[in-house]
Amino acid sequence: MILLIPVTIYVVYYLLNRTAKNSKAIKRVLSDEGKEILEKEVAYYRNLSDADKMEFETRCLKFLDTVKIEGVGVAVELKDYMMIAASAIIPIFAFKKWTYPNLTNIMVYPSQFNTAYEFEGHADRNIMGMVGEGAMNGQMILSKSALEYGFRNPKDGQNTAIHEFVHLIDKTDGTVDGIPTHLMDKASVIPFMNLIREEIAKIKANKSDIDVYGMTNPAEFFAVASEYFFEDPAKFKTHHPELYKALSEIFEQS
Repeated sequence: MILLIPVTIYVVYYLLNRTAKNSKAIKRVLSDEGKEILEKEVAYYRNLSDADKMEFETRCLKFLDTVKIEGVGVAVELKDYMMIAASAIIPIFAFKKWTYPNLTNIMVYPSQFNTAYEFEGHADRNIMGMVGEGAMNGQMILSKSALEYGFRNPKDGQNTAIHEFVHLIDKTDGTVDGIPTHLMDKASVIPFMNLIREEIAKIKANKSDIDVYGMTNPAEFFAVASEYFFEDPAKFKTHHPELYKALSEIFEQS
């Protein structure tokens, strides 16, 4: 989800009082314990070769060393750090030198929140994750409950953290529009735009198993479809062969 919202005093407080670095213990997580977490929680990692697992681990460490992660009203545990790092690396794993220049800080909330960043006591708390714009540029907020759910159910095609990192990838060319032109050749842009329109029409007609949130707009469709693509590629390929081919080319996944 992408939101352009004024920064509240509450959020400003946490941004100004964040720790300078994630703890050294976290930066060394890819010990046996860190690897066990990846092996248990991350299906994408389990399916990699031994050599690719080592590469994945190294890139998780680099990510954790460059992006600040902090809990707001909740403790961030080792498993949470690893799931966030894995979510960041999964969609960019084919791009060995990729970093997230448009991300400096991730705040983890205990549960869903609303547009005023309130995570308790309000009935309108329906946001599971967001990438900031404007005054919140460079920030991401994730619900801890949604983060954990995404990895606890690896075949349901839903993973909030991957969704938000795909928005960041989309944003790298300057516009969050569902068309990551920096990862596409010019000839494929128009066909992909047409494909998105066709797939959104199928969702609206109740003829698709892609989550209905994907029909919000092309940017949300791209993020929602990417969740499904990375969570259950075999099923995605069977149900959406043309879209599977397009996303395989964009993310350079075999």
